[in-house]
Amino acid sequence: MSSNKKVETRQESDTLGPMEVPMDRYYGAQTMRCLINFRIGGEEERMPRQIIQAMGILKKAAAETNQEFGLDPKLSTAISNAADDVISGKLYDEGHFPLPIWQTGSGTQSNMNSNEVIGNRAIELLGGRIGTKDPVHPNDHVNKSQSSNDTFPSAIHIAVATALTKELRPAVTALRDSLQAKSNEWKDIIKIGRTHTQDAVPLTLGQEFSGYAQQLTNGLQRIDAVLPRVYQLALGGTAVGTGLNTRRGFAEKCVKRIAQLSGLPFVVAPNFFEALACRDAMVEVHGALNVLAVSLMKVTNDIRFLGSGPRCGLGELFLPENEPGSSIMPGKVNPTQCEAMTMICAQVMGNHVAVSVGGANGHFELNVFKPLIASNVLRSIKLLADGCISFNCNCVKGIRPNKEKLAKIVNESLMLVTALNPHIGYDKSAQIAKAAHKNGTTLKVEALNAGISEKDFNEWVRPEKMLGPS
Repeated sequence: MSSNKKVETRQESDTLGPMEVPMDRYYGAQTMRCLINFRIGGEEERMPRQIIQAMGILKKAAAETNQEFGLDPKLSTAISNAADDVISGKLYDEGHFPLPIWQTGSGTQSNMNSNEVIGNRAIELLGGRIGTKDPVHPNDHVNKSQSSNDTFPSAIHIAVATALTKELRPAVTALRDSLQAKSNEWKDIIKIGRTHTQDAVPLTLGQEFSGYAQQLTNGLQRIDAVLPRVYQLALGGTAVGTGLNTRRGFAEKCVKRIAQLSGLPFVVAPNFFEALACRDAMVEVHGALNVLAVSLMKVTNDIRFLGSGPRCGLGELFLPENEPGSSIMPGKVNPTQCEAMTMICAQVMGNHVAVSVGGANGHFELNVFKPLIASNVLRSIKLLADGCISFNCNCVKGIRPNKEKLAKIVNESLMLVTALNPHIGYDKSAQIAKAAHKNGTTLKVEALNAGISEKDFNEWVRPEKMLGPS
């Protein structure tokens, strides 16, 4: 049954007039107006929690900095304490930040949502009546020396830098380390390589996995390479980059405090006009994420194909059997962790298109695709981080080599004939390989038929001697 219980409201106002706002919410008229005008997507399309928490850090730092420039210490302290409830995520979880991603492209509504919530919470902490804007005003005090145009991009950078360093890097590092451990463990297991999906010359299973580990090492280096631009904050540029309505020294002091609160080395952007007008740093970040997705797609596809079988596939690896794989075929087990990861990679590649389009549409002094860009970058980071943890713990750590199958394939491979090239030449070697394939025999049989002695063949064709330069 649906409830017809009337929601108790209070009246707040903005420059367009009065609005009825739920009594149990700290947000005010501008948030309410946005909530009515942008009924898009539902709960799952809310502005990301990380952005709001970053806003809390920024507003706390601004309040404390503004005290140095004359803001009443009582108001500064109340705003700072109210911001702590935003930083913790408490007020987000309680529904005080209901706005969707799909709003103004500058994030103005979410900035004002933050100003109103922190302002009303500060009023409450001071013993006042919420909704009166007295003694704390959302614009005059919480938003003092700021604009949505510099706060929202700064919050994006704070949130993304935090997610990259505290979520994605550790997850990718752990997966890389597991792959490297497998590479070290399997350094002496010889197998047949494949190029163009066809048989090639031998390598070790350890060498093959070393390539996977290096791909992720490169991915980590790409993340590290973009971080210096992510650490640059637009705060201080205000509306168009000129710093109107702020004070000399405000940006430097405020960003220094943000760095202290976050534990990350944020600095003032070297050029506010660039920092407001474009989102190149976020496109660059997602470029690194896109390459990481490409790498992970390759690694996971290789692993699932190498583990295909158990009887009729390549069967070189035993993958962990985590759950039943079929509702109709009894006993079937599927490479589900590989499938989940490849789907994640596909989603990240799609997100990259959206981020690229959003970044390319910064017109004149302001990019107005910020919520789209921020949400997709954060979503990709979250998916990749969680995917790496899941793939590592539920697949990679439990992979075992099928030594018997690996040895059998090596012995049957016709591409061992490559070892004969230096001794009898390419053309004659090719004739031996083709004859063995046509006749269903072995390289050794056809080599002896071609006049090579058994002693020479046994000396020349040795897989363990084919793993590197002579």
